[in-house]
Amino acid sequence: MTQLPQKTHRKPKIIVGEIDHERLTGLATTALERVPEVAEELLAEMDRAKVVAPGKVPADVVRMGSFVTFDSDSAQHRRVQLVYPGEADIEQGRISVLTPIGAALIGLAAGQSIAWTARDGKKHVLTVTAVEQPEPALAAS
Repeated sequence: MTQLPQKTHRKPKIIVGEIDHERLTGLATTALERVPEVAEELLAEMDRAKVVAPGKVPADVVRMGSFVTFDSDSAQHRRVQLVYPGEADIEQGRISVLTPIGAALIGLAAGQSIAWTARDGKKHVLTVTAVEQPEPALAAS
């Protein structure tokens, strides 16, 4: 079995805007009974996030509505949009924040990596390579 580098055991620092933080904490709290593992992971991410005013979130940080390009340890190179559960559509590349990969992406900046556990229990590592924000009129935060 291949050992992951030691640095992947510590989660990277993340930044979340106040509005996203409030909405995501509420979403995760209400989802605790339906999807406890993901809801608990999202709550843990919100607990460790540096919360800033909405206008202070750097442009290269993943927030709700962001388009994220990432590479994974399984040689995947994907571009997705991080959305709320009701807007999710895997065919359209819209990933819910209430999925293991969605919860892992929130608050990361371009260049950061994070280890996450898929629903099948397998551990993965992804690295954000680019973050694009939606048009201001469409932005949720």
